Amino acid sequence: MTEQANSATAHLGFDTSAFAFLREIWQAVGGDADFVRHLTFGSVVQLRSVFAVSDLAAASIGAAGLAIAELVAQLDGKMPTVTVDRRLSSFWFQTSLRPIAWEVPPAWDAVAGDYRSADGWIRLHTNAPHHRAAALAVLGATASKEEVAKAVANWRAVELESAIVAGGGCAAAMRTQQQWAVHPQGQAVAAEPLLHIASFADAAKPSWPGLGDAHARPLAGIRVLDLTRVLAGPVATRFLAGYGAEVLRIDPPSWDEPGVVQEVALGKRLARLDLRQAQGRATLEALLREADVLVHGYRADALSRLGFDEQARRRLNPALIDVCLNAYGWSGPWLGRRGFDSLVQMSCGIADAGMQCWQREQPTPLPVQALDHATGYLMAAAAIRGLTRRLQSGAGSAMRASLARTALLLTQHPAPTDHVDFDAENSGDCAAVIEATAWGDARRLKAPVTVAGVPMQWERAAAQLGSSPPAW
Repeated sequence: MTEQANSATAHLGFDTSAFAFLREIWQAVGGDADFVRHLTFGSVVQLRSVFAVSDLAAASIGAAGLAIAELVAQLDGKMPTVTVDRRLSSFWFQTSLRPIAWEVPPAWDAVAGDYRSADGWIRLHTNAPHHRAAALAVLGATASKEEVAKAVANWRAVELESAIVAGGGCAAAMRTQQQWAVHPQGQAVAAEPLLHIASFADAAKPSWPGLGDAHARPLAGIRVLDLTRVLAGPVATRFLAGYGAEVLRIDPPSWDEPGVVQEVALGKRLARLDLRQAQGRATLEALLREADVLVHGYRADALSRLGFDEQARRRLNPALIDVCLNAYGWSGPWLGRRGFDSLVQMSCGIADAGMQCWQREQPTPLPVQALDHATGYLMAAAAIRGLTRRLQSGAGSAMRASLARTALLLTQHPAPTDHVDFDAENSGDCAAVIEATAWGDARRLKAPVTVAGVPMQWERAAAQLGSSPPAW
């Protein structure tokens, strides 16, 4: 099928995988189904994967773009069209940054990876020093991949997974989709909506703190407090910054993401707070009072232990748009379990499905961290729709997403067979502007979504964590 034919198909409303994803995501964020007709996908190019990853990329980015278009229509009465470039969307699900004469540090530490156990496979996620220490303590090994492999080989995968998680680490045994479907956590996730939404009674008269022309920067004047780290949450807030929101990210004093921050710090101010200290909590409270949107990815009970549970946040700021995520869903025995995209892919059967499809001898995950990216754009769409609802009624809202529920959505859509491989990236795929990041000059890919008359652009280059004060 040619790109021209697919464009015609999109306009006629035929049910492609991308539109199927889009309708489900748009419905999940509470959008009017009729609005989907304002969006067009440009091609049928597809990353090679057992599941429809490029369709998910285009649809999730498209949903966020559609939310921007709806907000613009609410502000000035004119609904702009939305066009999604499926090829660029697939690239953005990998990385958008193209360094000039420097290199991004490796994304993984020396220990992280898949290991063969006595009865299968397990993945260790050891990028954070305390997670690495927990895994090594259970294994009785040093930070040598060879030594870790020998130690893992003596364990049954599920038993090692349980031991590492109990020790404060992060790991996931590889399960099949069938095993996940009957697992208590898999069943809990399957019973959840793609997005939990709770709206609250009118908090104030409808108002809009935005500044200037809605078509220039529709989120200008909106304050977004970002308490997220790798990777879904930062993707969400990067999108919000791209349409003018003031994003302030808060990290602990010692946290670093050497292989990721260059990608997701775009457009943001980045500060540090020690929330174990009274002064840090007082500063966070002051920031929360003045925020329009809170995006956070702490485990279910973490903010509660600090005195900022949902009720406390609502008392501080009744009109707050509160968007949060976790790895394994919001019910079931793994509600509080630490997790990341690569671990969820192992748990829910994606890595096994890839291994079987491509007849490999080891776990074969998706070609990109699609669960993180798709969940990030889902959260961005949810935040924007929350702002639109608040503009109408003054009411705040709370939304919850999870990587595991996004995984379920993806696995319901096998990769289409009538796709074409897209052309390799070329210099024309990057924007002309040079971004002066804290690490050196770079270029970014062109925006993957076009909202007519509403440019996606960022005023701030990617900066180091902790480079700004914790203040609006």
